[in-house]
Amino acid sequence: MTLSPDEIILFVVWGVPLNATIFHTWIVMGVLTAVSLLITRKLRPDVPPNRWRTALEVIVQGIQSQIEEITEGPSRHLLYFVGTLFLFVAVSNLMLVVPGFEPPTSSLSTTTALALSVLVAVPLFGITSRGLGGYLKTYLEPSFIMLPFNIISEFSRGISLAIRLYGNIMSGAVIAAILLTIAPFFFPVVMDLLGLLTGMIQAYIFAILATVYISSATAPKHASTT
Repeated sequence: MTLSPDEIILFVVWGVPLNATIFHTWIVMGVLTAVSLLITRKLRPDVPPNRWRTALEVIVQGIQSQIEEITEGPSRHLLYFVGTLFLFVAVSNLMLVVPGFEPPTSSLSTTTALALSVLVAVPLFGITSRGLGGYLKTYLEPSFIMLPFNIISEFSRGISLAIRLYGNIMSGAVIAAILLTIAPFFFPVVMDLLGLLTGMIQAYIFAILATVYISSATAPKHASTT
């Protein structure tokens, strides 16, 4: 039993080993790209929407509404980033039911990369919204004494994001492997259904946390009341 798809070497290209994490990440990206191109190839006002386009619009509007509830303002600037994170994690977890597919999110390297993308996005969105000086001042609030603690808090968010996502997906895989040895004909169906549910929940939580972190960096400073 392998604890991470990083340990599974599928191909060796020009002397460089290609593990299951990289290969299946490319599969997820290919699926997302292909589906998007197929659904939006006739995206014109004079063409009536089909059921696939309607489903895509429902997903996008659902993500946008969730972001607007958190940010309490325009969400277009967050929709592309957070929506991409959600769709990647969700599709990665949903494809767990495909025989032989190893979800990239069950690798700590993938979850760390996703968390790092959020860590980089937070200051970028913050600087864009508040300006460089305004964003840097947030590290000195409420006092300059809090500077080291605010920096530590910033990095601990990314670490918690990576470990939370990896731990939940990996624990599900371990439990499934144990149950398969006990009742190999009954538990696979149950674990597949449970995996689909937990996969969607984890994608939702990851996207919501990313939105909260970015929103806290971009939120306007409220005037103090007396």
